[in-house]
Amino acid sequence: MKHRVMEDLGCRRGDFSRKHYGSVELLISSDADGAIQRAGRFRVENGSSDETSDYTPGTWRRTDVHLENPEYHTRWFFKYFLGKVHQNYVGTDAEKNPFYLSVVLSDQNNQRVPQYRAILWRKTGTLKISLPYSPNKTLSVKSILSAMNIDRFEKGPREILNPEIQKVRGSVNFKFGVLYAKDGQLTDDEMFSNEVGSESFDKFLNLLGDSITLQGWAGYRGGLDTKNDTTGIKSIYTVYQGHELMFHVSTMLPYSKENKQQVERKRHIGNDIVTIVFQEGDDASSSFKPSMIRSHFTHIFALVRYNSQNDSYRLKIFSEESVPLFGPPLPSPPVFTDHQEFRDFLLVKLINGEKATLETPTFAQKRQRTLDMLIRSLYQDLMPDLHKNMLNRRSFSDVLPESPKSARKKEEARQAEFVRIGQALKLKTIVRGDAPTSLVTTGLCRKEPWESQSFCSTFPFEIVCADSWGQSLLVATDTAGVMLLDGETLPPVQVFDKTMVVKQMHVLEPQDLLITRADKGKDARLYVFRLSTLKRGLEERQLVRGKCDSRENKLEKTKGCHLYSINTHHGSELRIVAAIRNKLLLITRKHPRFEGFSSIATGTDSPVEEFQYIREICLCDPPVVMALVDGPTGENDNMICVAYKHQFDLINESTGDAYRLHHVDANRVNFVAAIDVYEDGEAGLLLCYNYICYYKKVCPFNGSTPMIQSNTSDFHFSWNQMPNAIVCAFPYILAFTTDSIEIRLVVNGNLVYTAVVPELQLAASRSSNTLVNHTHR
Repeated sequence: MKHRVMEDLGCRRGDFSRKHYGSVELLISSDADGAIQRAGRFRVENGSSDETSDYTPGTWRRTDVHLENPEYHTRWFFKYFLGKVHQNYVGTDAEKNPFYLSVVLSDQNNQRVPQYRAILWRKTGTLKISLPYSPNKTLSVKSILSAMNIDRFEKGPREILNPEIQKVRGSVNFKFGVLYAKDGQLTDDEMFSNEVGSESFDKFLNLLGDSITLQGWAGYRGGLDTKNDTTGIKSIYTVYQGHELMFHVSTMLPYSKENKQQVERKRHIGNDIVTIVFQEGDDASSSFKPSMIRSHFTHIFALVRYNSQNDSYRLKIFSEESVPLFGPPLPSPPVFTDHQEFRDFLLVKLINGEKATLETPTFAQKRQRTLDMLIRSLYQDLMPDLHKNMLNRRSFSDVLPESPKSARKKEEARQAEFVRIGQALKLKTIVRGDAPTSLVTTGLCRKEPWESQSFCSTFPFEIVCADSWGQSLLVATDTAGVMLLDGETLPPVQVFDKTMVVKQMHVLEPQDLLITRADKGKDARLYVFRLSTLKRGLEERQLVRGKCDSRENKLEKTKGCHLYSINTHHGSELRIVAAIRNKLLLITRKHPRFEGFSSIATGTDSPVEEFQYIREICLCDPPVVMALVDGPTGENDNMICVAYKHQFDLINESTGDAYRLHHVDANRVNFVAAIDVYEDGEAGLLLCYNYICYYKKVCPFNGSTPMIQSNTSDFHFSWNQMPNAIVCAFPYILAFTTDSIEIRLVVNGNLVYTAVVPELQLAASRSSNTLVNHTHR
């Protein structure tokens, strides 16, 4: 059992605001001759909130700085596949587009947990997933492709045994421009013509990385000449968390007195996706606009200013509007007095920004065309290999079967040659400086918010569900009833005996309530208890409650309930929706209760009389997942999100009308969760099923009809492993799988960390902490 305090768990109203990441505006500036230039629309991040809004950005924390999507596909392939025994398949989908699949069975992050990793290359992009390993069940290629939403084929996948298939090119190294600008300079010609920098600029370059001599340089070169000094004699280079970074520094690139436009300098910096502009002068004279730099390629500008009076750096970010949101969000104010923290923040921001830019339509289309050509070329080159050397041909159904004894020696020889060629390619890539990973890492050691600590190391029962109660944990077990755990020092205390078979529970401390769904099938019901009554019973060491002792706590109309949900905000009114087969029962609490309100006022130990039944709503099928969504007014605009069959629907609580929110286009659907999040007071939902998570904004009901339509803020992403449960812990969203916690950002779905925890089960999550059941069997 592990327990970890995590700040700001739960996306409360307003917390999901994109003002963290700047506003989009049309930037207009004039050149030296006074002519008006349009820079297009850019998102401007300056760490300040909108003056017209009462929104205040959250306090910046050191732990907010994370590389997003750290396991890039090329890095994944390089780390887990290249130079190791793995299987490769080619085929064509129903639209006659070729695809390429690689599968490997390997250890999960040295945790002695075997698992399959698979990468699928298609022209629409690359997808990678992890699948659990079972020694009793052979994984099929068909099941892997089905998990990746490919169920129909024009030509079924066939295995390629040729070791040359491992020649995968790709790198996750980065080149960034650094442009020095003197105070008052308004054009790129002026900025690029600065022959040398200042003392503060040199200090900044020294903070970014090391000065290296280009001639004979064997590492990542970022397009610079390392033989003939045609692109300068020195440059700035560093390695950050496995990424090699080369900086194209304007004052280090060749300078020409005859060429006022400094074409050689612009050739490099103008073709960088991300450029740092170091501008001299105070903030009052700040006048930089992206329109000053004539480049169709640069999508992100990082404006850096140094203040010598307090030895601090100020940062401002300009992102072309098509660039998806990326972190970390700037602190407010965006001033850094700790230079190492500033370096850490800036490098992470630049790397995340370039990765985000590659998702823009301009780059995505180019990448899709390139990827399509590569896959088609690979397919055409390898298809002839399928018609010869049928020795030990694997069946369509098996990924890693045992070879027949007669062919085992030849298969072992083939695998040895396969590994030899792969390792030679890996070594060659490392020596060339194009390796998509590095053994050298930098960055500050820091404690992450998801780092766990032991809460209870030995607990003998299987946990069904749980919730935190103060500093304790209320646990429903499979065979021993409900117990209260106070950590390592005190033994568990039984609250209910084994006749109370609890399947769901919520502890609502401010309202002095415990809500449970107990028993199963036709006998299942919702029970409500006062926490103060239960606490008093424990303190007075009364007999342990059983099912018979809880008859007066039953909500009678809930008989047969197989699922329930409550509203997570319930500031003014607690709402419960109970699902009884395909019927929804809406229940509210008559009188809002406040902390410290005693049960003595009502004269009864049971709060049942405080609940009233509002209405019944009939659905077409029993719901598998439910979530209550608070409307902005609470008057006839509250909603219920339900998932069943192949769809998520939105139900108007007042009228019972249903509206299609999202259709799931897959043969098999494993619904995981629907989580309500809020952005600037407007509701949104994270819809999670299979490997997919969609964010969809849900506008308020307009009369009786909700405005459900595609929104620019909608996005989706794929988990690496199939989640069993999902928790929102702003600014993170956590997916709990059978042996890991996958941590992503709520705002864009980007991966920031994967924690390997074998035999994992989520027990509970609350606004102050996350509790994880970790049982070694």
